Amino acid sequence: MSFIVALFIMLAMLCFLGITAIKAGKYRRYPIHSRLELYPVPKEGKLKARYGGSYFEEAEWWDKPRTIDRANQTKDILGEMLLIRKLFQNNRSLWWISYVFHVGIYVMFAWTILLLLATLWPHAVFVAFVSFIGGFGFALATVGAIGLLVRRVLDSTLKAYTTPQEYFNIILILLVLVTGIISWGAVSSPFEVALGLLTFSGLELAPLVIVHLILLGVMLIYIPVSKMSHYVGKFFAFHKVLWDNDPNQQGSQVNERLKKAASAAPATTQAGWSASHISPAGLVSDDASNPDKPGEE
Repeated sequence: MSFIVALFIMLAMLCFLGITAIKAGKYRRYPIHSRLELYPVPKEGKLKARYGGSYFEEAEWWDKPRTIDRANQTKDILGEMLLIRKLFQNNRSLWWISYVFHVGIYVMFAWTILLLLATLWPHAVFVAFVSFIGGFGFALATVGAIGLLVRRVLDSTLKAYTTPQEYFNIILILLVLVTGIISWGAVSSPFEVALGLLTFSGLELAPLVIVHLILLGVMLIYIPVSKMSHYVGKFFAFHKVLWDNDPNQQGSQVNERLKKAASAAPATTQAGWSASHISPAGLVSDDASNPDKPGEE
């Protein structure tokens, strides 16, 4: 049983990385979005980004080399991903508990990497440091998850649009955290379990540790196929939607992508839409093809 669990957790980690990469590639290949050109755009640089300006302000901009401020762009992306800045600006009361939860998750990922390194270099000082990081991450993530769950249950506004899946997501994470806290604090050393998982040798797992690892593996597989995969989509939403102001010039890559998107046939196969530009070929009704003939309500 211990060997099967060890193999399962390894496969779950590979699934997490693989599905995340597949989803990122899928987002990258999506048709070009509706270009709204919303400003400010951080890659225009601090000066123009401060008041919402762009390279279009320059006289004969099409003949000038375009300058993109990658440093300012990266700073803005990291500010949102690490600080959840938009939530802080728009819903400060929810931000506090959400930020505690997300920081806890970030710390837990860092702890996992450090834990694996500690199996290779089990120096006493390093092991103590890794133990502290793990305890800190477990505490933050658990407090944050409980806070988010309570907030969704008690806040009438938030409760109104919280789906069963979102409750399931938080409860699943809480189960992983609670079983992990009990397992590592009272049952088995995480360093010994990590070493056993890596080497598949001398691995005798306690029942609660097995439950924790199975839940952890399920969560790792589930996260990238659920709404929690926003960690992938967030980059593309900002970089490719909010901030895409590349010029649409004849023969440019943007122009070619727009032509391709405009020429794409509708994916629907249903005859519910009667407009000729929506319905697939052969599904346009006689009523739709004759604008002078009144249709039925």
